[in-house]
Amino acid sequence: MHWFNGFGGGWMMIFWWILIIAVIVVLVKWAAISTGGWPGNGNNRLNKSALDILEERYARGEIGKEEYEEKKKDLMR
Repeated sequence: MHWFNGFGGGWMMIFWWILIIAVIVVLVKWAAISTGGWPGNGNNRLNKSALDILEERYARGEIGKEEYEEKKKDLMR
């Protein structure tokens, strides 16, 4: 049995598998980055500073102005 009609045989099959795996890896990375980035790289939407969280809580009305200013002062030290 002669596969690939003599065009590299097993080497071509290895090349195509490597190419397929590389394409899959690129697609997975692209999908991860387009949905917010890799965890821990600082670019995703989940990495918020304590000040960001404090500002969100104040904006939602969970804490009052006095508590917001006190905690902000503590965070800025």
